[in-house]
Amino acid sequence: MMQQALLVARNALASEDVPVGAIIFNKTGEVVAQGHNERELHKDPTAHAEIVALRRAAQINGSWRLEDHTLVVTLEPCAMCAGAIAQSRISTVVFGAWDEKAGAVGSVWDLLRDPRSLFKVEVRSGVLANECSQLLKDFIQGVRKKD
Repeated sequence: MMQQALLVARNALASEDVPVGAIIFNKTGEVVAQGHNERELHKDPTAHAEIVALRRAAQINGSWRLEDHTLVVTLEPCAMCAGAIAQSRISTVVFGAWDEKAGAVGSVWDLLRDPRSLFKVEVRSGVLANECSQLLKDFIQGVRKKD
């Protein structure tokens, strides 16, 4: 599943967005929706890969409730995305690279597993972390070369 998310992440490169990919799977393992960062593409600060995928999944399912669904994302979700994940009732989040600066699923904060949270989400971290991290590092090095 993470290999698929890495492929989706690479789609963000066409619009010079940070290469993060997210895929939502239903309980039988079928892909419901996917998204990659589209902030640069749409000049939208909320167009993170997770938000794009959640919006598409809700449209496809005809409901904002995504219980029994799994979100696979190449980078640890930020606070905005973690909040949206909790609100969508996603059951499981699987992520690759840790985000030591803005991660909200264990690095800086742990919003999805906070005991005060209304909705508990199962979290699996570090899946293909090296591959996910390398994609981001390569992107950042490319940006720095342009500057």
